[in-house]
Amino acid sequence: MLKRKIEQTLWEWKDNTQRKPLVIMGIRQCGKTFIVQEFADKAYGKENVVYINFVKQPERTAAFLGAKDVDSIILKLSAQIRTSRFTPHKTCIILDEIQDCPDARTALKFFKEDGRYDIIATGSLLGVQGYGSETKKVHRKLVSETSSGKNSIPVGYEQIVQMFPLDFEEFLWAHNMPQEVIDVLKECLRQESPVPEAIHIEMKKLLLRYIAVGGLPAAVNKLLETGNIGKVNDIHHSILKEYRDDMVKYAADEGKARIRECFDSIPKHLSKENKKFQYSVVRKGGRSAMYLGSLQWLEDAGIIMRCYNLTETGLPLEGYADKDVFKVYVSDIGLLVSMLGDATRADILNGHIDGFKGAIFENLMADTLIKKQQNLYYYHKESGMELDFLIRHNGNCVPIEVKATSNQAKSLSTVLKNTDKYHIAQAIKFGDYNIGRNGNMLTLPFYMEFLLNLEPEDIALEKIDTDALINAAREFRQKG
Repeated sequence: MLKRKIEQTLWEWKDNTQRKPLVIMGIRQCGKTFIVQEFADKAYGKENVVYINFVKQPERTAAFLGAKDVDSIILKLSAQIRTSRFTPHKTCIILDEIQDCPDARTALKFFKEDGRYDIIATGSLLGVQGYGSETKKVHRKLVSETSSGKNSIPVGYEQIVQMFPLDFEEFLWAHNMPQEVIDVLKECLRQESPVPEAIHIEMKKLLLRYIAVGGLPAAVNKLLETGNIGKVNDIHHSILKEYRDDMVKYAADEGKARIRECFDSIPKHLSKENKKFQYSVVRKGGRSAMYLGSLQWLEDAGIIMRCYNLTETGLPLEGYADKDVFKVYVSDIGLLVSMLGDATRADILNGHIDGFKGAIFENLMADTLIKKQQNLYYYHKESGMELDFLIRHNGNCVPIEVKATSNQAKSLSTVLKNTDKYHIAQAIKFGDYNIGRNGNMLTLPFYMEFLLNLEPEDIALEKIDTDALINAAREFRQKG
């Protein structure tokens, strides 16, 4: 079983006496169902877990349609699932693929208010409107027989957690990497001292393997089970087919073909020197009005991620983002490699990725930042100045460059020499080399991206002296 960081989040949720229904969102095949079932079996005991999958069991939607209270929902589910027990304060109900039953999402409010049953819901396409084809047929029939109110997202009555494919650290765990080795990497980064050569060489090999395979659990497990990259190819082709099937299954009829066109154009965009997303690359004569909705669908489904251009460098980054100018990356590095063709995976494992190296390592950096739940930004001017990524790091705006060579990029040199203009005093550069420093630029090997500390800073707030405020108010009143 793959060790996942989200396990800690699940146990923290269980330990919270004021817990709300938990909604786990994430791209299809990132491991949501498996991790939730494993957790629920451990935390509640298998006999106290009720599992419902709205895609495979569309008839289960009937229990939620038009329901306004928990008792009526439990009564209907008990009739449908006669082998399951619904024991107050013991039973955990898993609602898998909840996007196919909007009435169940609405009902989370009732379960929170009632408090007798714990709910964990998962969804791959919660940002996408509509139902799957089979569920849609059942739903239409039920609606014709049952009056139902409008569905709504139960804001304030659910806890939403975003789940991603394995990051590089989880990939290392899957390969039984000793914690002592990871601790050495952390210490080298802290001291800005070179990583021991033996560790450096092995980490480079493992990173190439991660790029080739990605973080989707089925692909990682197949690699661990067989050691056969051809079998990994089969897994990725199957997953890509699922994604394309979703585009047909869930998208509005008029948008299906355009969504596919946008998705299939991503490698072409990343192969350009200027990787800005252009609708004319999707199709000759393509315009924003034709494809904007299709691109949004892919983003809402979690399949792609956008990186926005900044009009200025500095904080806050979001304040300078130009929402009309952006790059597009694939949400899992392994999927991008599959889109480039099976031979690309073998080339990567052999270290032969010169032709598309820039795009692959840029997408890897985007992959890393997104899994750290960071928004993506870059900086590009018509003059040719470009910074690959900008992040908030230790309270500062810090550019990240992703380069194969150790030479300092011209754009990076310019911004570091003009701190007053660009508000940048430090930079980080990732490449195919060991740890080093050149003035205000820190150089790191690609495999250290996962060690970037991008958590929001803890700010200690001064305690408000309410007694002093009360006394001051009383003195004011006494003075008339």
